[in-house]
Amino acid sequence: MSRPGFLGALVRSEPVRVFQIILGILLFPVALIIGLVSPAPIGIVVAGAGAALIFRNSRWARRRYILYSRRHPRVARAVDIGLRRGRRRRRRGPSAAPAD
Repeated sequence: MSRPGFLGALVRSEPVRVFQIILGILLFPVALIIGLVSPAPIGIVVAGAGAALIFRNSRWARRRYILYSRRHPRVARAVDIGLRRGRRRRRRGPSAAPAD
């Protein structure tokens, strides 16, 4: 495995991770304001970007999402469809089909 370059090391540094978490948190109120002002669903995209920044950089948030998705599978299914996760599609693919 190759060593990460300067940019990769910078992005994974602790101050940058904290900045990305704070930016993700700040994107939620911005998404609310944009959603109220804009007729297009741009606020949903901004909120999704904020959630992605938080989930990518916070183990606590990922753990909480996993617990929530196990408790509420219908919500998790909707999020997986919205994010178009390959993991969810692979489970329902031909290998997941029952054998005759």
